[in-house]
Amino acid sequence: MKPAKFEYHCPATVDEAIALLGQYQGEARLLAGGQSLVPMMNFRLATPAAIVDLNRIPGLARIDAADGAIGIGAMARQRQLEFAPLVAQQLPLLTEGLRWVGHLPTRTRGTIGGSIAHADPAAEIPMVLQALAGEVAVRGPQGERLIAAADLFIAPLTTALEPDEILTEVRFPAAPPGSSHAIEEFARRKGDFAIAAIAVMLVRDGERCTTARIATAGIGPVAVRLRDSEAILEERGLGEQAIAAAAQRAAELVEPMADHNASADFRRHLTGVLTRRAVLKARDRSDVRTG
Repeated sequence: MKPAKFEYHCPATVDEAIALLGQYQGEARLLAGGQSLVPMMNFRLATPAAIVDLNRIPGLARIDAADGAIGIGAMARQRQLEFAPLVAQQLPLLTEGLRWVGHLPTRTRGTIGGSIAHADPAAEIPMVLQALAGEVAVRGPQGERLIAAADLFIAPLTTALEPDEILTEVRFPAAPPGSSHAIEEFARRKGDFAIAAIAVMLVRDGERCTTARIATAGIGPVAVRLRDSEAILEERGLGEQAIAAAAQRAAELVEPMADHNASADFRRHLTGVLTRRAVLKARDRSDVRTG
């Protein structure tokens, strides 16, 4: 199939792109990597009046570090980030998460900002954003504002961005010394969207767990943190009983979807199983971040 008729714009600046979004009053769509938008347009699930292509705007694909945080331009390609030394050193959970995303052509064209703004509940990058307590910078007619990961995802394919705002940067706190991570995912085939996935980051101090982060993908309508499960690990440590209790609580916390891929009960079951596996894997990793 072919998309419905639309107007095409290729602005040279973010401000020009914002002005175009305002001109079309919510009827324009931004084009980043196009890995989700183009198929939706071809099947006429999306019929925008105009496309605003961000690919020629300079400075939106940078990766830099400042004040203990890593800033990644929204147009940075997923494949670029997958092999970026700074990301591997400072954000190893993101590096691992990217390797679960789709297939090589998808990662080659897909952008980090596009994945987050699309807000597919089964996508891995929003899950990692939650697990790392990141935030996004967005710009609109009123200037720039920051949105924390916890406040960003509203519903499937829906974020807190206004129709005339553009996600310009994704910011992550660098992983602290003593941290380890893991991702466990269940999908029908490698590269498919997750039916259920769990991302974990742990910070240890001897036998204690000083920080635990557990986030989901594919289970509920949006990626979320499982804070009660995190609290169990921070209070009781990383022994087998504490991990089992955290996994059981994870299964209780989620609001799983039911669709043609899995029932809600199966997703709830997977939540507990994958949480336990991911926490154990993170606990037992030998490549703990040292600095």
